[in-house]
Amino acid sequence: MKIVELVLKPEEAFGDTFPEILKAKLSLPADENVTVVPLRRSIDARRREVLVHIRCGIPGPGETVPTPRTPSYPDRSSAPAVIIVGCGPAGLFAAVRLLELGFRPVIVERGKDVRERRRDLAAINKHHAVNPDSNYCFGEGGAGTYSDGKLYTRSSKRGDVRRILDILVAHGAKPDILYDAHPHIGTNRLPRIIASIRQSILEAEGVIHFNKRVTDLIMDAARVTGVVTHDGDELKGEGVILATGHSARDIFHLLHRKGLAIQPKPFALGVRVEHPQQLIDSIQYHCEGDRGPYLPASSYALVHNLEMGGAKRGVFSFCMCPGGFMVPAATAPGEIVINGMSPSRRDSRFANSGIVVSVSEADARDSNGPLALLEFQENVERLACAMAGGTQAAPAQRLVDFVNGRVSSTLAETSYQPGVVPIDLRGVLPDFVSRSLQAAFRVFGKKMKGYLTNEAQVVAVESRTSSPIRIPRDAETLMHPQARGLFPCGEGAGYAGGIMSAAMDGERCAEAFARVFSLKKL
Repeated sequence: MKIVELVLKPEEAFGDTFPEILKAKLSLPADENVTVVPLRRSIDARRREVLVHIRCGIPGPGETVPTPRTPSYPDRSSAPAVIIVGCGPAGLFAAVRLLELGFRPVIVERGKDVRERRRDLAAINKHHAVNPDSNYCFGEGGAGTYSDGKLYTRSSKRGDVRRILDILVAHGAKPDILYDAHPHIGTNRLPRIIASIRQSILEAEGVIHFNKRVTDLIMDAARVTGVVTHDGDELKGEGVILATGHSARDIFHLLHRKGLAIQPKPFALGVRVEHPQQLIDSIQYHCEGDRGPYLPASSYALVHNLEMGGAKRGVFSFCMCPGGFMVPAATAPGEIVINGMSPSRRDSRFANSGIVVSVSEADARDSNGPLALLEFQENVERLACAMAGGTQAAPAQRLVDFVNGRVSSTLAETSYQPGVVPIDLRGVLPDFVSRSLQAAFRVFGKKMKGYLTNEAQVVAVESRTSSPIRIPRDAETLMHPQARGLFPCGEGAGYAGGIMSAAMDGERCAEAFARVFSLKKL
């Protein structure tokens, strides 16, 4: 295709007549036989006038226009079975890839399907009741389903990004995720897409067990052949893909008890900061008042490196949610965990982002061994809950008050439904985290004029940025070095960090299983 670069106004790039405008700008006839393929759309807000850069392709004569692949999965009812523990992005895309490769996926998920999960999410928000098996982290689709749906990734070397996006479009996602620079589906649309992927798996005679929590591995000598669930069922297959996500602490403890190697992995911990979205828009889009009907809610990315107590620290924004909400992401009673999400329209009055500090094994001085950072993370979450009163109401402080070490006499309006409690967060967060955040917020206030304000507030704790555990695997086979047939996968195993990278790692593990199976090395 001939590749062409265009610069459009927001109303041209995001309006309903976008396809027609592309043809008009390129002086092409408004003809059904003439096609312009959008390849990339990105916002440029560096100048006073916000513009949108478009890269598009014009197919030559007789050239086939690229279209999203429409997957078709044959009946695999008599194919060799592979057990997949976890129904998040890694588990779902491992299952889809196994179908294509000639195997029958059997997914075992501790939580409920997307529809039933809604009741448990409502119970957390309204009644502060946390179901340890069904919450914002556990259940069909994993943490991504009800906690945002951002599809941006820098992990393109890990797999085929376009292939993952094609599968999502084939199951109901809007085609603009194929060319937006920072694609996003939204928490309101993802459940239907996840349910559609489930239907594809079931139509090919794959199996999905909901409400089944894995409590043990079935091992024959040094080979894993299946799992045992909480109700005593034994599910066996040719191998097990372990895709449980970063919050399945019981699985980490299980592996440790069975003598299978796990390793502490650095992660990041901090707070969620929430601003009025209009304030972030005014900073990023250089506008006064409303950003207008065409520009999407603006976002930001911030990073600051510092040295404190002889240790180098990174402080950075994480999972920024423009036009979004903060949600309670605890996976057990007695802990506070804050996450963020945005609906597809990103039309909330609030913008929130994790601002987190890197944590290393050296910071877990009170414990040692492979579970040290896991225990460190859990202790902070439990302290936050205890100090805020033992419910899902979260400790909070206005931003300038936090930076200056002052308890806030009042708190700002918030999107966090369980409510917030004014507390000095220095009593909740480890000292090095508090001081690193205070220093970084001062720097961020200089980078973004107006960011450091008491109109914003910080809420603790943002702690589930990634897994504090890595489950080792062989670089070639992707199997655990002590357990043939066990394929650690995705975020929980320490090999991914978001929907896209987890989905790609799920596919990699499915492909690795197929290679090992064909070579009879299980």
